Amino acid sequence: MVKPSKTGENDATQDGDGGMSEYYAAEGGHPGQEQLLTDRAVFTEAYAVIPKGTMRDITTSVLPGWEETRLWVIARPLSGFAETFSHYLMEVSPGGGSDRPEPDPGAEAVLFVVAGEGVLSLGGDHALRPGSYAYVPAGATWRLRQAGEGAFKFHWIRKAYEAVEDLDNPDPLVLHEGDVAPTPMPGTEGRWATTRFVDPADLAHDMHVTIVTLQPGAVIPFPETHVMEHGLYVLQGKAVYRLNQDWMEVEAGDYMWLRAFCPQACYAGGPGPFRYLLYKDVNRHAVLPRRGGGAL
Repeated sequence: MVKPSKTGENDATQDGDGGMSEYYAAEGGHPGQEQLLTDRAVFTEAYAVIPKGTMRDITTSVLPGWEETRLWVIARPLSGFAETFSHYLMEVSPGGGSDRPEPDPGAEAVLFVVAGEGVLSLGGDHALRPGSYAYVPAGATWRLRQAGEGAFKFHWIRKAYEAVEDLDNPDPLVLHEGDVAPTPMPGTEGRWATTRFVDPADLAHDMHVTIVTLQPGAVIPFPETHVMEHGLYVLQGKAVYRLNQDWMEVEAGDYMWLRAFCPQACYAGGPGPFRYLLYKDVNRHAVLPRRGGGAL
């Protein structure tokens, strides 16, 4: 029987500038019968917003091969919508984990820890804590176990790896956000910065998972409109996000799922930083359909 979490809904770690960064972690539970039904959940042809209030016990799943574990599936490939990735919010109770976590040998993964402690066995044992980032290459042998007290909570982003002739597959990687200096966006004086865990110029990688930080009042000052799909999980703070033709208020614990070419921009609302975990697919040719169906 999976045990409910006993950890707080936020955990904290030192950020790259020596300050404290909080990571929101879903709690589950159920709202009371007296609560209104009104919420901010939206699903359109261009984007979806999944508010933190939808991450309830009734929307969890369990996975084969995982013990004392539940999860929220917040993105999966859908025909005609986002198509390249899945995104899970994992919650592993004491004594839980998996010795065979990934059934698909072609799937690569990024893990990002938001609460509790765990041990990742991937070419050796690695202690994971809030702010830990791990890249798991396709075909790697790995295992993951909860450690310490309380639930171990992490993001698990999966993608089918697209190998390229004459390019070696990426190596495993285990880092911590506090050890990676954010890269400021040009002309923003550091008010908008991105924490990049892999080199953007490394063509072996076909997906990037980064952390974007906007200081209070900072903006993405134009509607980004591009081929990359996005999954954006708000780790901290609040903002007003422009999605297609709509303005949406979002806060820590909310998730945005953006189809390719969905226009997007935002204002960070304060009083603290607005930070989100960002997935995008990169560095590969577009797949071209053959006449009569199929792909090249």
